[in-house]
Amino acid sequence: MTTTTTTTLTRAAGVAAVVGGLLFIGLQIKHPHVDATFATTTEFTVRESLKVLMAALSFVGITGMYLRQVRQAGVLGLIGYVLFGAGWLALMSVEVVGVSIIPSLAHTAPRYVNDVLAVANGGTATGDIGLFTTVNTVTGIAYLGGGLIFGIALFRANVLARWAAVLLSVAAVATIGTKMLPHVNERVFALPVGAAMVCLGYSLWRDQRTPAAQTAPNAVGSHLDPAGAR
Repeated sequence: MTTTTTTTLTRAAGVAAVVGGLLFIGLQIKHPHVDATFATTTEFTVRESLKVLMAALSFVGITGMYLRQVRQAGVLGLIGYVLFGAGWLALMSVEVVGVSIIPSLAHTAPRYVNDVLAVANGGTATGDIGLFTTVNTVTGIAYLGGGLIFGIALFRANVLARWAAVLLSVAAVATIGTKMLPHVNERVFALPVGAAMVCLGYSLWRDQRTPAAQTAPNAVGSHLDPAGAR
């Protein structure tokens, strides 16, 4: 019973990673310019709600990946998981603020909202937005640094698809390049991270199918083995 439950939960984590990655990719498609005017629209609310779901599912997904190979990943895997997980949780918190607070401030404090949204999307603020700039910076460091280290740990553990682990690490490093390529839409750099999450999630889900597929023939063989009569 315990083995079946663990397998089911791990497969569910794989599905969560796949869905989270697909949402991450899909949300970048035709993403409009974000400002106080857009924050009052239904589309903004829908997109922010989906981002909250995306971050939550991604966190569940990487948790399943880590627990599946906790021994093989070692200390490096723990560090990568903590950082990457903190990045996703912080991102989810920011999006919760976005969907629950920002729309109500868009009419009364549009300049403040514009500054917050600008910083959240990689820009700079012209006014005082408190500690949000610091929070956003820490979130970025945890997300990018965690993605790099977690990908390396997954590659070394050699349990899930190693090429997908490499893609995650490379994608995390490439995201840093958005500051050096001002003419390139930064949302493009989210696509490989989303693809890596999809592939790692599928690898986790598939990994949990193999033991189950191998158990049945072995169980039948044990009953047919003449040695069992002794």
